[in-house]
This record gives sequence, structure tokens and C-alpha cells, in this order.
Amino acid sequence: MLIFLLCIGALLLGYKLYSPFVEKQAGIDPSAVTPAQRLNDGVDYVPLHPVKAFLIQFINVAGVGPIFGPILGALYGPVALVWIVIGNVLGGAVHDYFSGVMSLKEDGKSLPEIAKRYYNVVFKGVMLVFTSMLLFFVGVVFIMSPAGLLSNLSAFEGTIFGNNLFWVLVILGYYLMATMISIDKIVARFYPIFGGLMIVMTLLIAVVLLMDAPHLPTLGGIFDYVSGQHTHDFLEPNPSGLPIWPLLFLTITCGAISGFHSTQSPIVARCVTNEKYARPIFYGAMVCEGIVACVWATAGMAAFPGGYAELKVMLDQGGPGFVVNHIATSYLGVFGGLMTVIAVAIFPISSGDTAFRSLRLTMMDAFKIPQSLRNRLLLAVPILSVAYLMTLLDFSLIWRYFAFSNMLLSTSVLWLATKYLVQRGAFHWITSIPAVIGTSICVAYILTDKIGFNLPSEYSQLIGVTVAVGSFAFLLRGLHKQRDKDDEWNRNSKEEK
Repeated sequence: MLIFLLCIGALLLGYKLYSPFVEKQAGIDPSAVTPAQRLNDGVDYVPLHPVKAFLIQFINVAGVGPIFGPILGALYGPVALVWIVIGNVLGGAVHDYFSGVMSLKEDGKSLPEIAKRYYNVVFKGVMLVFTSMLLFFVGVVFIMSPAGLLSNLSAFEGTIFGNNLFWVLVILGYYLMATMISIDKIVARFYPIFGGLMIVMTLLIAVVLLMDAPHLPTLGGIFDYVSGQHTHDFLEPNPSGLPIWPLLFLTITCGAISGFHSTQSPIVARCVTNEKYARPIFYGAMVCEGIVACVWATAGMAAFPGGYAELKVMLDQGGPGFVVNHIATSYLGVFGGLMTVIAVAIFPISSGDTAFRSLRLTMMDAFKIPQSLRNRLLLAVPILSVAYLMTLLDFSLIWRYFAFSNMLLSTSVLWLATKYLVQRGAFHWITSIPAVIGTSICVAYILTDKIGFNLPSEYSQLIGVTVAVGSFAFLLRGLHKQRDKDDEWNRNSKEEK
């Protein structure tokens, strides 16, 4: 339990102490007129109260990611909690913050348009591909996961509600409607309630863990492990024996660092009424997601007296959704478990529709398509039709592609934020160092995983270090060129004077 409490404390301290420093580098101007005020169109640009904007951002980015990912990551033991905290404070929250700030500064534009502004049209094309790919995979995952949760409820057994196809079609129908209409009709009205629901549900699980979690690693248990007298394998640093590098970093993305969040930031950036609210909305929402991830990773370890082996058997039997049901029922009883599972099913639906909404916005921004109802319909119908076909594939395969594209996009956004900070003459290391690390993780993963080149895992460390060194050298070379450009501009300015 000590590890859990230390991690929660570290996340809160990260927001209190580190986020103000990050904010100083961003060039926040509280007097600036925001896109929500200047471009109010009643559809996507709609001024919202900052609390409502925070809750929408929180539920948009949270979904099922900080629940399913950390449950899978619990196989790695307490090291999963360490990754969530470090990744969140130094990587994920910084990533979310700058994706929101850059969109605020650029009229609420989507990432590919911002990439063109700070790099070139080629990088815009790369970002468009990465963004569209991730948004599509997120949408598909957030059809399959809630449909599986709802159809497997014992209360629906033997009825039409126990049919997975029924829920897939219902969710697709909702996504079509939610993607098409004004943001203030559904998202602004109901998603703050869903955000509050996730906070309440997480607090309930956390309180129960604090009161009754005999299988959690304790300070005394850690001493027992060091002395060789431990009896529970979740006291081991990595009971799974799986390679932490790079698998853990791709297993837990939501809660630590997630590129999907940067696709949601423009939605809320178009509704923010003052730039000073960017830190609590974007950085704060990510810290809250980190807390959710810590709670569920801890619950994944605490709910199984048999330790790693018992958790692994249940995951093999029914996946993370099955584990969620077990955890909720074990700690909250049958009724509480039912309510929790229904809530967990709602969360991905609320992220899935905004994923498809973001995909629609991104595509229409990129190709300068007017945001008319007819155009929105012509774009949404084929996208959702292909998404339905993807739901017929194996969920674990879709999840691996989602996890990789998630890390890949977050790394690209960190490089974009680095360019933004370099041009401002600010302290760019807060984004450039995480960008270097993210680059090495992505390359190592795609070279060693089955969805990539499937090289032996022992090569991943060497590959990761080599790519990290190469990325750092690339960064230094870029900084040197930028300084030369700045010096030349200063010399020309002096000569003109």
C-alpha cells in the first residue's frame, strides 16, 4: 500500500510543483482572445465554463485506456506504478498541455495543420497519417471493448442484450449521431457528468483498496522480499519475466503518455475561454488519468491472492474486461460491480465518439472541406462502415496496433512541441528529452514485436540505446542550425538599423 500512496502523492506533487514551470515556457497570455470567443460557430467553437471543459477533456482522454492498460500492466508488478508516475508527470501531462496550448495559439486547429506551421508540408502529411490511423484504431477499440463488457453481463445472459453484435450496432449508431451534431448538444451536456462518474468510481475503488487490500505490497512485505522470505510474487520487481523494455511502455500508454490525448485537445481548445485555464484543463486532466491508472493497476495486483499466475489465467480467459468485472464484484459486491462495469462501458463510448469526431475534424481541416451537415455525413458514414468491419478482427491484434500508434503519435507531438519551444527561445528540454526516449521506445518496439519485424527481444535494448543516441544527435544538430538562423537574423536586423 505504501507504493500506491507514494505514487498518488508523486502525481499530485508533479502538478503542484512541475506544471507551473512547464506553464512558464508556453507563453500563456491571459489577455488573449481565444478561438472559442473569436470563431464561435455554435458547432465546434463554443465557449464553455473551465470546470465543464476540464471534465470533458478528462472523460475524452480517459475512456477505457487507463483501466484496461494498467490491468494488463499489473502483470509487471509494482514497476508498472513507477512507469505511470514518471511517464505521466514528465511525459504525458507535458504532452497533453502543449497539444492544448499549441491548438489554442493556432485557432483551435488540429495537429497536422499545426505541424505544417512549425515544420513543413511533409511533416503535416506524416502527422495526418499518424493522427488518422490512431483515431481510427481508438474508435474501433472503443466499439469492441464496451460491446464486450455489456454483452458479457450476467444480467443480460439469454437475451438480445447478451449479443455482442447488438451492442456493436447500437454503439455505431450513437457514434454516427454524436459525430454529426453540435458539441453542446451531447458532449457539453452529458460528458461532464460522465467525468464526475469516473472520478467517483475511482475514489470508491481507491477507498476499498485502502481499507481491504491484504495482497498489496507493503513496506514490511518489501523487507521480506529483500530478505528472501516473501510469499507473494507481486512483491517482485517484475513477476511476469516479460521484457520491461519496451513492452511495459506500450502496454500502459493511457495514464502514462498517450498520443490519443493530443487528438482530443483541439476539441476542448476550441471551447476554452482563457489561456490561463490551459494548465488545469490539459495538464490537470492527465494527472487525474494517472491517478485512475494507478488505482486500477493496484487493484489488478490486490484482487488476486494467487498473484501473477491467477491474474494471468483470468486475462487469458476473458481479457481485461473480465478482470474489471471480477475486481468490481469482489470489492463492491454484485450490485456495485454491475454499476461499475456499466460505468466502465460508458467511458470508452464517450471517448470513441470524440475519436471519430476528431477524425472528422482532422480530415476536413486537412482538405479544407466546409463543415456542412451534408459533408459531415458523407465523411462519417464510410469511416464508421469500415470501423464495423474492423470489429470482426481479433481484439488483441487491434489493441497492439492501437498501443503502438498511440506512442508513435505522442512522440511526434513532443517533437512538434520542441520546435514550438525552440522558436520561442524557451527551455525545450522538457519536451525534447521525452521525445528522444519516445523515439527509441517506438523503434525498439516495432523491430521486436510480432506486429513489426519480430526480431529477438534481446536486441531491443541495444536498438533502443542506439536510436536514443541518434535522436539526441539529430536534436543537437537541429538546435545548432536554429542558432545559426537566429544569429543571421540578428545580424541582418542590426545592419538594417
